[in-house]
Formats: sequence, structure tokens, C-alpha cells
Amino acid sequence: MKKKYDTLLFDVDDTLLDFGAAETQALRKLFNDLGIELDAEIEASYKSYNQSLWKKLEVGSITRKQLLATRFPTFFKKYFSLDVDADVLTPKYMNYLSMGHEEVCGARQLLTSLKDSGHKMYVVSNGNLDVQNQRLRDSGFGDYFERIFISEKMGVKKPDKEFFDVVERSIEGFVPEKAVVIGDSLTSDIKGANNAGLDSVWFNPNGSRNETENKPTYEVKNLNEINKLV
Repeated sequence: MKKKYDTLLFDVDDTLLDFGAAETQALRKLFNDLGIELDAEIEASYKSYNQSLWKKLEVGSITRKQLLATRFPTFFKKYFSLDVDADVLTPKYMNYLSMGHEEVCGARQLLTSLKDSGHKMYVVSNGNLDVQNQRLRDSGFGDYFERIFISEKMGVKKPDKEFFDVVERSIEGFVPEKAVVIGDSLTSDIKGANNAGLDSVWFNPNGSRNETENKPTYEVKNLNEINKLV
């Protein structure tokens, strides 16, 4: 069967590897170091706050450096009236986060099938460079990819067109019409694909409503559905 796409650009967090699980494990270890119990309410508050910071990063209203410098001090001050040093907590948290590589259901089977069928696959991620590299290495997923593109190293990020311009220039023989972006984020992956003029697959396992202006080419609830699209 002739392939519709030969170049697949994969997001990592909550597309292939379960970021939520890794984040929870890392937070528990970090809070334990501080002698604080992490309950469900505080965990939810942190995750919501952290997500809001990443949304600001996506639209360029803060930098990655600002995010890392303010995230923990602001949160612990607000909820625990505790002064903490970001330069101490952030490296510890990143180390704990890098240990989490629980797979999204069906991810390994999908990657194996796509590689066996001759697709060329690449990672496109906004995650932390060292964290993503270790998680991909420890999970064994890194072996499926021709190359790993991470915004921290590139100096540009999804959803900016410039991110995908770098990716396109770096892949020999890249044909935009034969490439597709696959990810769970409408504001990062799908918007980025739209900005770059690329097709996209929105992985939407929870059946969330798309209330944005970012329209994917395809939408799937299960990763195994991607096989028949590409």
C-alpha cells in the first residue's frame, strides 16, 4: 500500500509518553524532599498553574528562563508561604521528571508498525532537552526516530513557524505535502502545523471539544487509528 505520508513529526508529552504520570511522580519526590505532603488538591493546583505558564511560553509572553525562575517560588509562596530557591528546586525536579517514562497506551505498537512500514519519524518537542532525551532513551523510544528536534536546543518553539522551518531545512528531501505533525496539543502541535502549512493529526484520547481556531487535518481518539491515516 502506498504511503500517504513518509515523514512523521511526533510530539512526545501525552502523545507517546505520559507526562501527567511523570509530573505526578516528580512532584511527590520534590514535596517529600521539602517535608510537605502532596495532596490531590495541591497537585491539581500546581498542574493548572504550570500549564498556564506553558501557555504563556507558547504565545511568547514569557521566556523559558522566566518560567523556570518563577514557577516554584511563586507557587510555594502562594500556597505555603514558603520561600524557595528555584536554582535549587528546578534541577532536582527536572532530575525526578526525567525518570518518568510511562508509555501512552498503544505508543510502542504504533511506532513499531510505522517503522516497519518504512516511515521516517522525527521528534518535535517543546520539552526540556535533558529530560526529553533521557525519557526517550530510557523508554527505548529514541531508537525509532531519525532525529530529535527539541525547542530548547533550537532556540525556537512550537507553534512558531520558525520551529518547523528549522525542521524542514534539517531533513534531507523534506516534502511538505508528504509530512504530517502528530500531537495532543491544539495550541502547540496543531497550531504549529497550520502555521507551517503542514497536515496534522490531533490525538484527542479524552474526546475534548476543540474550542480553538486551530483545525487539525485528522482527529483520533486512539493511537492505533493513525496507521490507516498515514
